[in-house]
Amino acid sequence: MPTPSFSTTGLRPELLAALPFKPPASPTPVQAQAIPAVLRGLDMRVCAPTGSGKTGAFAWPLLDRLLDTAAPSAAAMPHSRPMRAVARKPRVLVLVPTRELATQVGTTFRETANRLPLDVRVTVVFGGVSINPQMLGLRGGTDVVVATPGRLLDLLAVHALTLDGVQSLVLDEADRLLDQGFADEWARIERLLPRQRQNLLFSATFSPEVQALADGLLREPQLIEVLPQAESAPDIVQRAVAVDPKERTQLLRHLVDTEHWRQVLVFVATQHAADIVSEKLRKARISAEPFHAGLSQGKRTQVLADFKLSRVRVVVATDVAARGLDIAELPVVINYDLPRSADDYTHRIGRTGRAGALGLAVSFVTPEASAHWQLLVKRHSLDVPVEVVGGFEPTPATDERLLAAPPVQPALPATSNATGGLDPAGGIKGRRPSKKDKLRQQGTR
Repeated sequence: MPTPSFSTTGLRPELLAALPFKPPASPTPVQAQAIPAVLRGLDMRVCAPTGSGKTGAFAWPLLDRLLDTAAPSAAAMPHSRPMRAVARKPRVLVLVPTRELATQVGTTFRETANRLPLDVRVTVVFGGVSINPQMLGLRGGTDVVVATPGRLLDLLAVHALTLDGVQSLVLDEADRLLDQGFADEWARIERLLPRQRQNLLFSATFSPEVQALADGLLREPQLIEVLPQAESAPDIVQRAVAVDPKERTQLLRHLVDTEHWRQVLVFVATQHAADIVSEKLRKARISAEPFHAGLSQGKRTQVLADFKLSRVRVVVATDVAARGLDIAELPVVINYDLPRSADDYTHRIGRTGRAGALGLAVSFVTPEASAHWQLLVKRHSLDVPVEVVGGFEPTPATDERLLAAPPVQPALPATSNATGGLDPAGGIKGRRPSKKDKLRQQGTR
């Protein structure tokens, strides 16, 4: 079978010349399948793993479609008289769950649009920063808006833009949008969109909630599902370490020092935990910063910049960092708190082992979380024995459910290749204590 090329996707020469790489570079599988369908104006439901090239799969063909009505750029007409700015309505709207993903998607659009011979304007808007510069940036109109839902609604409320000209709508990382309470915001946004439009729904996973959204949004959609290829799957060593809840920070310090990790991304359950854990690490003379939605955008941007330049050794983050965060050759991810769902586990550990680099993902398993860990193991068909680290042995469990959990194993060396498969499908939640469990804990049954 011949290797696909971008020249066979249907993209016009002007767009091909503007790509951030030159043909005959090959499109990824999701790009090869999605680009022709987007160019034809079809509705689409696309499921493809993180790092598969989903952004280019919709950004490049949508820019191609805009070229039919775009005006020549100033660079293409250097000797022409400046034209009076004419306000334009957005024709492409991309909704994303986080600020970081908005920046990433906006960069893909802008890098290509800036090389086009026609004037295509791209605007990125998100919360956590002043709304005034964004309002000023929209004053002359725009062609593409990449937005988080909350800030988009803020701008609509002050009439900084309208959505009645939108021809193509993209919901990127749709499952995460729903996790963040997107349903109510989506209902308000949808009422302002034209009924006739192209709808593109992209996600790394498809939960029943996302499927319900797709059923109500898409009309005769083209369905594309790209599974991870064995030869291109992330090379991630997975480990699990048993530890008492109060000893997790000390264990984290111990591992960072003894394993000599240069960069570590630590996932916790709450913003408060991110602040507390990073503060304790700093007191132990380990450079660390929190990263969560409660920080200003300026602070979040600075933390990421310092982390990428190794000025910060440890970033303690909530799941806001599980999507849209790309740190080149990030060596280690720690699940300080276990993720709530199997999908979140996939996205968290997917921050390491990127672009062919070897990664390590370590999960702390407390006695209380042992049952939930077994659910994650079952969901992903993992073969990851639970280790103990000398000096951090957990207190024996007293709850009958925890006593029934498989026993922990001796500690494995850091290089142990306990790698499990990454199944991107579906999501599960930890089982809540039943009424009988609560009665046992109270000593009444």
